[in-house]
Amino acid sequence: AVIVDTGMNTELGNIADLIQGVEQEQTPLQRRLDHLGKILAAAALVIIALVVVLGRIRGEAWEDLFLVGISMAVAAVPEGLPAVVAITLALGAQRMLKRNALIRRLPAVETLGSVTVICSDKTGTLTQNRMTVKLLDVVGRTQDIETLVNSKGIVLDAELDAEQPPEERTLSLLIKAGALCNDAIMETDDDGVERTIGDPTEGALIAAAAELGYTKAMLEDQLPRVGEVPFTSERKRMTTIHEASVGRPLMEEEFREVPYVAFSKGATDSLLEVCDQIWTGDSFESIEGEMGDRIIEANARQAQLGQRVLGVAFRALEELPEKPSAENIESNMIFVGLVSMIDPPRPEVKGAVATARTAGVRPVMITGDHPLTAQYIAKDLTITDNDRNLTGQKLSQMTVDDLEQVVDDVSVYARVSPEHKLNIVEALQDTGQVVAMTGDGVNDAPALKKADIGVAMGITGTDVSKEAADMVLLDDNFATIVSAIEEGRTIFDNIRKFIKYTLSSNTGELFVMLIAPFLGMPLPLVAAQILWINLVTDGLPGLALAMEESEKGIMKRPPWNPKESIFSRGMGWRIIWIGILMGIVSLGIGYVYWLDDPDGVWQTMVFTTLVLAQMGNALAIRSNTESVFKIGLFSNRLMVLAIATTFLLQLMLIYVPLMQRFFSTEALSLRDLTIALVVSTVVFIAVEIEKWIRRVRNRSKNKQ
Repeated sequence: AVIVDTGMNTELGNIADLIQGVEQEQTPLQRRLDHLGKILAAAALVIIALVVVLGRIRGEAWEDLFLVGISMAVAAVPEGLPAVVAITLALGAQRMLKRNALIRRLPAVETLGSVTVICSDKTGTLTQNRMTVKLLDVVGRTQDIETLVNSKGIVLDAELDAEQPPEERTLSLLIKAGALCNDAIMETDDDGVERTIGDPTEGALIAAAAELGYTKAMLEDQLPRVGEVPFTSERKRMTTIHEASVGRPLMEEEFREVPYVAFSKGATDSLLEVCDQIWTGDSFESIEGEMGDRIIEANARQAQLGQRVLGVAFRALEELPEKPSAENIESNMIFVGLVSMIDPPRPEVKGAVATARTAGVRPVMITGDHPLTAQYIAKDLTITDNDRNLTGQKLSQMTVDDLEQVVDDVSVYARVSPEHKLNIVEALQDTGQVVAMTGDGVNDAPALKKADIGVAMGITGTDVSKEAADMVLLDDNFATIVSAIEEGRTIFDNIRKFIKYTLSSNTGELFVMLIAPFLGMPLPLVAAQILWINLVTDGLPGLALAMEESEKGIMKRPPWNPKESIFSRGMGWRIIWIGILMGIVSLGIGYVYWLDDPDGVWQTMVFTTLVLAQMGNALAIRSNTESVFKIGLFSNRLMVLAIATTFLLQLMLIYVPLMQRFFSTEALSLRDLTIALVVSTVVFIAVEIEKWIRRVRNRSKNKQ
């Protein structure tokens, strides 16, 4: 090895520099919760100020006002929110793991629900990554590989016969060159089954050669490799150099005396740039004009059928360069022919793409393949319905600002190098999209980190790409991304349900605390009771809400706009009216009892009714639209357990002497407890009626 640079001056150092330059932005949930925190803090300050002002007007003591103000601030802040959000995300990550999506950063779980664009690689993610050679194309002949294997009239012997038809000799050289310019290997497992190890494309080439009698081991014995110019994404080709003097029987008659031969394979358009002749089997002809046009047409024809097409070329070398490089090897080459192979789409991907589009998520294909191949697969999977695409050559000439003008209309990017992915992500984000980006290579790491959701491949991905990603696909499957998006939406829905539940409860507490003084009543709830409601009564059902299943039609609605408030889509006013109703019901029953006996159990009645009303609220908001009786009272057993546990704990607070002293409660008679239970169901019934009205309206809209 010759070391020319180290550290940050190397290509890996450049990638590391790009990764460090990418700032990790807040997720939509983090931004929403920050916004919520500011709103609640402002609300608490306003409420405290209001209580103090009104109290001073009534002539109350500063000590009493301080206690009331602190109680109100406690009532306004949902103390259990951080814990419930963290547990909800963790449970969601656990469910995603069962669907082959490994979450590496917990906040990313919810971000999936806001994804609007999925930028996916083609090979292995949209397709099966199981390449099979289908056609060989040389001058004057296009040959199906199966026909060639099974044909009695065509024999591609290891020893070439000068009397063989020229096209057969060229087919033979094409097969051998593809197997030699190749880093894949074939081995036999314990069961005697042969399998290829390495890149699937290269594996397909050596498998095809083996079917025709050319094992890679035999070829390398006859033509040992003595040098190479590795593949790069910029050149899109690789070249190997072999000692030809050993393998004279395998070489063509015209260049058997040459000491070395270089074989090159890669993208046809890239290979044509370094070729000036074509081998016809018995002569060399200029690649300019008709011959070159024929190669380009054949390449386009096969690519339009969704096949990956590789060109193969060779060059005879009189001597071996001291340092083989693209500059001193890949020039004046002789084109041999084309190899077409197919990587069929995964059977489940078409349905996953349709689901994504229905959910308002636009799939985008980014691949290093030929644009026509990419276009064919993209149309077959309904990723695109037009012929628009951008190639790496065009992307290299475009700035991010230029890209922003077209990214909303282009769904296929071909011949793309990993460096272009970063620009595509940035352009999409600048137009307001929430982007999930897949990648597997070291060079993909900056784009994975820049994307809102970086998705690394678990099977083919490098350690660097996995480290930069938020999520790892254990099966390298596009359908898994769509499943994860559905799970992300469910998680965000459940977090919203908890916020709606806890804030409506807090609104009820604030209503009770604010209105009671205007009715001439003492403080209805003490600080310990408020903390009990916020931590236990809110917390247990809140955790149960995290286990709710997906809402009906969750993947038939558009994704959440990341700029959308946590209170959007009607949640804000639902929190207010449910909270006010809860406060009216609780304070109302307490007021009646207070008028009857100011020294009686009225405060315990307010406390108990409020807690029981929250339980009804938790049951009712399990679904945003469907009745709890339709989804099943026991479909979420954790919710039933949470409500039962909370009810039993509340009974302990009422009837256990130690708890009575600590929480300032008094024992209720069976009659009083029954009244509190019956009155509290008003909230449950009201929420169910409101959902029924919404269902009726939605059906009316759908009919129109």
